[in-house]
Amino acid sequence: MNTMMADRKHGAGLQCGFSLFWFDTHTHTPCLPHPASPHKKLPFCTCHGPAAAIIKLGTSGASHVSLCWFQSSSLLLLSALSMMVLLCVAPVQGNGTLAHKKVERGFPKDCSNIPRDSPSGVQVIQPAGSPPRVVWCDMDTEGKGWTVVQRNSYNTEITWKESWSTYKYGFGNVQQDYWLGNEYLSLLTRQNIYKVRFVVEDKSNNTRYAEYDIFSVEDEPSGYPLRLGRYSGDGEDYLTTYHSGLGGIHDNMKFSTSDKDQDQTSGNCASSYGGWWYDKCQNVLLNRKGYIYWAGFCKSGECKSSLILVKPTDVCWVRQEEPILLGSSAAEKGRQY
Repeated sequence: MNTMMADRKHGAGLQCGFSLFWFDTHTHTPCLPHPASPHKKLPFCTCHGPAAAIIKLGTSGASHVSLCWFQSSSLLLLSALSMMVLLCVAPVQGNGTLAHKKVERGFPKDCSNIPRDSPSGVQVIQPAGSPPRVVWCDMDTEGKGWTVVQRNSYNTEITWKESWSTYKYGFGNVQQDYWLGNEYLSLLTRQNIYKVRFVVEDKSNNTRYAEYDIFSVEDEPSGYPLRLGRYSGDGEDYLTTYHSGLGGIHDNMKFSTSDKDQDQTSGNCASSYGGWWYDKCQNVLLNRKGYIYWAGFCKSGECKSSLILVKPTDVCWVRQEEPILLGSSAAEKGRQY
């Protein structure tokens, strides 16, 4: 096992299929080497701090594999590596030959890729398929590296009663109140597996949060529907649990605006409030001027502020991009892991 540990300058690795893991002995964190130089780390490899890192191993046929590493100790980390090595796959082209994906230089894909000792503040990120976007990176909330995709305050200057197009591309001031944009939310959450934290604060400075280990917003043709995973938090779940006496549910609801009504009522919830994932209409509503509502906490919409933060999840996933038919070449390749 000692041969797997590496000096930060020179390094040593363990061959895992066709993927090579490298370790940073300063932090005991596994990293993937840059194709051109084994001493450079890929942008998505988090090589510092105590948080978990999501490591994409590559593709094999129709499947895509990500592993999750938890930094409790170097011994546990190395034990996990030896157990999970069977899941490794190599990047494979359609003809079965190895392919090395070019590592693009430029802006980080999200705030989890900036140095962990950075202060909270304005950063430029560029999710895959997106132009560069200015965002606020929250480095103070537990886990650090959170990308703020929504911020609102009770006395905001934003009306929140914006059109579908405006919600699509985003609006506001990233140093104050803003909406990242549904299109960029979709692109951001398409490039990895993300989690989300919804946070509200009342006038007495008490806070509530709801965290979901999976978060994604699908594309515009689908209506930008909200997809959430398992709940954890310090109150009742009002987003993925159905509440018949309130606004129903928010999970799996399409996004609605005043000019594009996709809610489950005969009226138009967004025309009265603002753009949101409505059912009948809401249990939670963070996008409105002078009304930030969280059932069971700010029952009259009197919360003074809200935040929605996202970052790569701690959950380990094997995501299948396309169905694999038995007897197909993709199925044969899939047996590698």
